[in-house]
Amino acid sequence: MLNGLTEKQPLSDIDYAKKVLLLESEAIKNQIHRIDHHFQKAVDVIFTCSGRVAVTGVGKAGIIGQKISATLASTGTPSYWIHSSEARHGDLGKIVASDIVLALSNSGETEVVLLLPFLKQMGTKIISVTGNNKSSLALHSDVVLDIGNVEEACPLGIAPSSSTTAMLAIGDAIALTIFKKRNLSKEEYAFYHPGGELGRKLLPVEVVMRKGRENPVADEDMPLLDVLGIMTETKGNPGAVSIVDKNNRLTGFFTDGDLRRLLREGTSFLCKTIKEVMTPFPKVINNRCLVEEAYKILRENKIDQIPVVNDFHTPVGIFDVQDLLEVRF
Repeated sequence: MLNGLTEKQPLSDIDYAKKVLLLESEAIKNQIHRIDHHFQKAVDVIFTCSGRVAVTGVGKAGIIGQKISATLASTGTPSYWIHSSEARHGDLGKIVASDIVLALSNSGETEVVLLLPFLKQMGTKIISVTGNNKSSLALHSDVVLDIGNVEEACPLGIAPSSSTTAMLAIGDAIALTIFKKRNLSKEEYAFYHPGGELGRKLLPVEVVMRKGRENPVADEDMPLLDVLGIMTETKGNPGAVSIVDKNNRLTGFFTDGDLRRLLREGTSFLCKTIKEVMTPFPKVINNRCLVEEAYKILRENKIDQIPVVNDFHTPVGIFDVQDLLEVRF
C-alpha cells in the first residue's frame, strides 16, 4: 500500500478522489494540536510589525505563499509576495529590516535557504512554515511553525498536495487571527475590497446615493404642485423628494408611489401643501451606512427609496435600489 491510496483492489475514480480529500482533510485536522505558543509568537510578531510581511517560497509552496500574502493584505496586514529565486537576482532589494519574512518550504531545504544569510544580515525576522523542524530553514528562523511529516495524497507520495493544503490552512489561521486582533470595522474592511459584489455591498451609501442636483429637496410649506414640478425637473428623475423644515432638517418624504395612491381618491389633494400629504418622519439612513445595510432596510420595509441624512438630520441624498444596477468598478 502506498500512502493509503493503493489497495489490492483498484479504487474507482470516485473512491480514489474521496480518499484524496480524506487525506487532505486529515492533514488540516492534524494541525489543530500544533497551534501552540509558537503560533502565538508568529501572530504577535506580525501584528506588531512596523513593516510588511514578505511571503516567499518555491514551487507549489510558493503558489500557496502567494495566496497567503493576498489574504494577509486583504485583511489589513500589509504584505507582498517575493519568489525565492528572483530574490537572489535583485528582488531581495524589496525587503527591508522592518519587514518580516514568512518562508514556506515543506523540506526546509529548498532555495529559500539561500536567502537566509542575507536576511540575517539585514536583521529581518524570519517565520518559517515547514514540515521539518530540523531543517536549515527551521534552524535559522526566529519562529518555526512545524506542520509535521504530512502524508501526501499523491499515490507515489511525492507530489505536494496534503502538505501544501496544511500550509494554506496555517496561513489562513495566521491571517484571520491577526484580522480578528485588528478588530477592523466593515467600513475599514471595505477599503481593501472596492471592487466586485463584495465591494458593492460594503460601499458607504454616500458613494452610491443620488446627491447634489439629483437629490430634490423641498420646503414643507411649498404647494404640492410646485413640489411635483421639482420632482419632474430633477436630473435622473428620482421619483421622490425630501421635505425639510426651516432649519433644513428632514421632516417628510414624498414619492411617485404616494402620488399614485392619492390619485385613487380624486384630485382635490393637489391644492394642498406638501406637508399635508407627505409621509412624516420617514425611515432614513445615515450617509455613512453601508450599501448592504441600506439594501436590507429597503427589503425589510418593502420600499424602493429612502432619504439619506447626515448627523444633523439634513437630507444629503436619496438611496434608490435601482442605482445599485448602475454601479461599476
